[in-house]
Amino acid sequence: MTASADSRAPDLPGLTLAIDSATEACSVALFADGTLIAGDYHMLGRGHAEALVPMIAALPDRGRAARIAVALGPGSFTGVRVGLAAARALALAWGADVLGYPTMDLIAAMARQQRGDAPVAVAMTGGHGEWFVQGFDAAGATIRPLASLRPDAASAECAERLVAGTQAEALVAARGSGDALALWPDARCLPLLPAFTLTAEAHPLYGRAPDAKPMATTGAQ
Repeated sequence: MTASADSRAPDLPGLTLAIDSATEACSVALFADGTLIAGDYHMLGRGHAEALVPMIAALPDRGRAARIAVALGPGSFTGVRVGLAAARALALAWGADVLGYPTMDLIAAMARQQRGDAPVAVAMTGGHGEWFVQGFDAAGATIRPLASLRPDAASAECAERLVAGTQAEALVAARGSGDALALWPDARCLPLLPAFTLTAEAHPLYGRAPDAKPMATTGAQ
């Protein structure tokens, strides 16, 4: 899985380790100057915390790299945090830099590779029966911001003919039109990302407000 020559692709000199555990899928990849050396991908559902470190350790030189790119979400709260924790721990041990990328952007980039450069709506499983949705233009720039919506609202919101992601087929069926491409993020596709999606601000993108709300303070009696 390699990207075609494209000025939008990120510059990845030296060794880069990619980690993606934000969804039911768990994947790792090691790149040298943007070329895939080795990688692994498993559809786990659960158990990312137990599987991720052995997957990294099975890479050449145990995955050691000068740069670590990690999925920021949105996706599973636990999966996002597992990936970030592993990236930060390895970066500390290796003296490596950490970069983050949004899950939705990677799905959109994977869809463009398969179906050509065209606008794409990404629809991913969210929490409490909602879907994460976001719209991208043919160059990978956001044209509709990330939102967590009920399926009926998501179907009405997404106008792009091509829909990609874990809920693509469900959204196209609910809408009654379009082209669905069922995809889960894959760290081996990191070079497909537009350069502007990588950020040194590697913080979780949960996509929705936390369920727990702070208790209201009571006034003095």
